[in-house]
Amino acid sequence: MTERDAVDRGPDHLSVGPSSLAWDGDSLVVHIDEWTAPLPERVRGTVRIRPGQVTDHAVTLDPAGEHVWCPMAPNSRIEVEFDAPDLRWHGEAYVDANAGVRPLESGFRRWDWSRARAGRGTTVLYEVTPRAGDDRALALNINEQGELACVEPPPHVELPRSRWGVHRTTRSSAPAGASVAATLEDGPFYSRSLVTSELWGEPVIAVHESICLDRFSSRIVQTMLSVRMPRLGGRRRFG
Repeated sequence: MTERDAVDRGPDHLSVGPSSLAWDGDSLVVHIDEWTAPLPERVRGTVRIRPGQVTDHAVTLDPAGEHVWCPMAPNSRIEVEFDAPDLRWHGEAYVDANAGVRPLESGFRRWDWSRARAGRGTTVLYEVTPRAGDDRALALNINEQGELACVEPPPHVELPRSRWGVHRTTRSSAPAGASVAATLEDGPFYSRSLVTSELWGEPVIAVHESICLDRFSSRIVQTMLSVRMPRLGGRRRFG
């Protein structure tokens, strides 16, 4: 986040520019105050996440042990209140974190991730293609008590590429595989979707993401990001 001119981090808070997140008792509260790009429109509101439980489970993603993923609060609730735009809703939520000693694009070529409510808990699927070593597929079941179990990943399924041509795959135990119900975000290196599939004999709707870090690190994408993200020195700043 070094593009921003005001970053502050502590054990229970993080602020980036005018936006921030912090623990408030038993909730993670996110205050958002930003402008969209390239057309400047205000985005301002509050997101409150109430974890059902917090886990300390950590998974090493790459052979060198330089990148770690933590499904911190897989069974959570969310409350969203925005005044710009006027938007309010509540529902299920999921919180995780990635940490590493090197940039993600130096360790990975791509990955696919998804989270679905299955049974009385959450199933998370994670498939990574590191720059060194073999591909790795993970499947985790986390019940409502926060107990985590690593299980055998279901069969591999190819999904249609996004409009930007981002490669998408998932895992499903259904003979018919899986399908993209909706694409929520579509960019030159990243796609977020809703995917319908079957896990452990139960039909599910999963939040799914695919990222191509080869594309992310390309010169043309880095140039595009400099237009969309606020920078030190006041570039792309409104109001």
